[in-house]
Amino acid sequence: MDPHIQGFRRSRGCTSRIRYSCPRFGQKQTTWILTAFIPKMHKILVSDYDGTITDKNFYSLLAERYVPADTPDYFAQYREGRMSHFEAMAAYFAFAPTEEQRLEELLAASQADPDLGVSAALLRRSGWELWVVSAGSSWYVERVLSRAGVAATIYSNPGRMENGRGLVLEKLDPSSPYYSASLGVDKSAVVLHALHIAETVAFAGDGPPDLQPALLVRPGLRFARGFLAEELRARGEVFQPFSRWSEIARELA
Repeated sequence: MDPHIQGFRRSRGCTSRIRYSCPRFGQKQTTWILTAFIPKMHKILVSDYDGTITDKNFYSLLAERYVPADTPDYFAQYREGRMSHFEAMAAYFAFAPTEEQRLEELLAASQADPDLGVSAALLRRSGWELWVVSAGSSWYVERVLSRAGVAATIYSNPGRMENGRGLVLEKLDPSSPYYSASLGVDKSAVVLHALHIAETVAFAGDGPPDLQPALLVRPGLRFARGFLAEELRARGEVFQPFSRWSEIARELA
């Protein structure tokens, strides 16, 4: 699989603790070689992170607490088509503090579902594989999931903290089957891959990048809140509303 697909599993001879990588093949070729030998999984939940697993978006907390008042509204520029979603996120992340205590305060303020660990374990016992897909950064997604004891595969933009530059957001390698020039991570490609290898696929999300991937799954397995719920309702599309991520786990289990 792509070296920027992050998860808490190993692939013998090709990986470190949480990164999939196989240098003997090209990335796209590796993905399909592996797929050919993977037995069909029973069920996969593909879930967005910011605003879905958490109540608050990491970027919005940065905007509220650390971005100067005279800074341009990057997401307004994104909605107007003047910059990509990835560029808007990267611009906000540049204001992230690098002090450990302030970062911990931000992670706590994002308010991950308090029942996240228990709910993820319930899904696993019920035969569900959890894939978390985020147009944010694996830098904070990994930390929150790991601390909650959640076993998941993470598809997200890599990132690193640098003094004076905040959280530096990076794109996947363009050769990755999940690369998106505008988002960094192509969520629809992740869902399509899940549909290729699993008998049942559910999706949960809340934002604009979640619309197309949500439409790929069956209405009864399409969970939405926030913008995504409003947009699906406006289109006359059936979906399952939720207010907390743990509700999804209970519904699927």
